[in-house]
Amino acid sequence: MRALVIGGTGLLSGTAADLADHGWRVVLASRRTDPVTTRTRAARWVPADWSDPDPHLGDRLTTALDGPADLLVVWAHGGLHGQMAATVTPLLAEGAPIVEIHSGSSAHTEDIPGHPTHQVLLGVVDYAGRTRWLTAPEITDAVVTTVDRATAGRLPGVHQVGLPRLLAAS
Repeated sequence: MRALVIGGTGLLSGTAADLADHGWRVVLASRRTDPVTTRTRAARWVPADWSDPDPHLGDRLTTALDGPADLLVVWAHGGLHGQMAATVTPLLAEGAPIVEIHSGSSAHTEDIPGHPTHQVLLGVVDYAGRTRWLTAPEITDAVVTTVDRATAGRLPGVHQVGLPRLLAAS
């Protein structure tokens, strides 16, 4: 099983590590590497700056994946769209699910025919009359749960974690 994780460092490093720990071949396409994830687990980093994509990025991702990706996890501003979608869509196995993570109260996504898209919307937590951001473990748990649903063939849906920021502000 192969997973392509866009933005797989930082707050998605726990998700990448979980996938690798469960036998996935994980390819992290991001601006910076996550030394802990790539050194201690079966994960490979491929430098990717989506604001200025390298025309050979698709070839480098193909080599790193060593076959079609069975899963795509994306945390990027605006979701999977434009040049990013054009680069990674041909790398996906037929019917491979997509899990998109969005911060905020709404998701902006480009429909990729034949690839069910599951979305995780990250909100805030109400705590003692105040709000706080979700912690890295809370984000990892939400994304991993959604990945499990997606790879089990469940119907696509939106998984809201915490309160939408608009509700929290009122």
